[in-house]
Amino acid sequence: MDLLAQIDARALAAPQRVAHLSGGRQLSYGELKAHSDALAARLTDLLPADRSPIAVLGHKEPELLVAFLAAVKAGHPYVPLDTSLPAARVARIVERAGARLTLTPDRVRELWGDGPAAPAARLGPDDPFYVIFTSGSTGEPKGVVITLGCLAAFLGWLLEEQQFAGADEVFLNQAPFSFDLSVMDLYPCLVTGGTLMSVSAAEIADPRRLFPLLAGSGISTWVSTPSFARFCLAEPSFAETILPRLRRFLFCGETLPSAVAQQLLDRFPKAAVWNTYGPTEATVATTSVRIDRELLARDGPLPVGRPMAGTRVLVVDEAGRDVAPGAKGEIVIAGPNVSPGYLGSPDLTERAFFRVDGVQAYRTGDLGRYSDGWLYFEGRRDHQVKLHGYRIELGDIEAHLLALRDVRDAVVLPVPFDGAPEFLAAFVIHGGGRPSLELEAAHQLRSQLGERVPAYMVPRVVRFMDAFPMTANGKADRRRLADLLA
Repeated sequence: MDLLAQIDARALAAPQRVAHLSGGRQLSYGELKAHSDALAARLTDLLPADRSPIAVLGHKEPELLVAFLAAVKAGHPYVPLDTSLPAARVARIVERAGARLTLTPDRVRELWGDGPAAPAARLGPDDPFYVIFTSGSTGEPKGVVITLGCLAAFLGWLLEEQQFAGADEVFLNQAPFSFDLSVMDLYPCLVTGGTLMSVSAAEIADPRRLFPLLAGSGISTWVSTPSFARFCLAEPSFAETILPRLRRFLFCGETLPSAVAQQLLDRFPKAAVWNTYGPTEATVATTSVRIDRELLARDGPLPVGRPMAGTRVLVVDEAGRDVAPGAKGEIVIAGPNVSPGYLGSPDLTERAFFRVDGVQAYRTGDLGRYSDGWLYFEGRRDHQVKLHGYRIELGDIEAHLLALRDVRDAVVLPVPFDGAPEFLAAFVIHGGGRPSLELEAAHQLRSQLGERVPAYMVPRVVRFMDAFPMTANGKADRRRLADLLA
């Protein structure tokens, strides 16, 4: 799939068509091509032809789309970063990525100019297209490299399955571009000539702005986490009457509760509800299933589907052998959508990636089982959680807590609701003894932590303790701590 050529072809065929709507601003396909071509020429002049990453920092502005395409046209993968991230974490990611340049919306406008376009770099399937950084267990973010081949495999599957209606589609963009769920709306939109409608964090936080915006959007393809849909369902008017063109819901990033799917089918009887599954290392999603009333009538959690064509999804035991149908084991993904590994981290890559019959494979750390041909997600085998679609290593938060003054020990746990993590809680042993004003101390600790990690990684609840209950092996007993939250 010549992804860049397909997007440029949309611009040549219909230059005035709106490619992106955000914050009252719009970007046409003609502008997207002209600006990205001009910016690519400047980037080619500014940077060596070494395919080093380019960081792109912003929050859903149209200039970000220009920067993404320009970076790739200039032969460089891009690293999407959202302004909601703490400055210290942004700086660390830029450093770990080895990015020679960070593009902000202002910088993009300064550079694109009116100069001649440079010929687009010819990318092979093994060339990196983007790098998304995720939470790391040691407190260091790790960059997942996604090649053109990985992205093409994912897009080819999704386009074949969903049969998007081209220019007639309006895609909802709820997730920030630093979160790989956004790839599920961004590139299916651009390669088919649809319109991407972004909702900002400020709009999401204010229902008085959000629901009138949705009502006037004409959205036909809804891409979000299940948590965002559950949030919208709390508004009684969120139904077919305000989104009459809606054809499908596409969910990924976390568990889809049966109750959410049921309500969506009731309120949007003409729309299909799709549940998908996949880690960032396997390019957004690898399995899918359309949730209908027959599946909802079954007891237990919803399945996450069957594998995309050309990809194997295995459930294996600790020795790497396939488990029996119905038995629980680790999910392993092998196929053309699997990342080559982590940027600049050969040790992490070697632990998580390997080859199956000559095909790139990834040990997800997720537990799953097959039943009646469907894959079911059964949680994690380590201390990683999915919270509102974000993949979080609890050890990442704990490492940053331990770096704070007066924190002697810390344990972070997810607090579940309806079968999925709802928020995080931190248990902390204070170096100076249990503080007398715990509410004030908790507020200060959360504020200090918020300078180091994204807001979605800051625990909502902080409990101070004199000592942690211990297991027989001398480790903090997470099970007993979790019981304190019940």
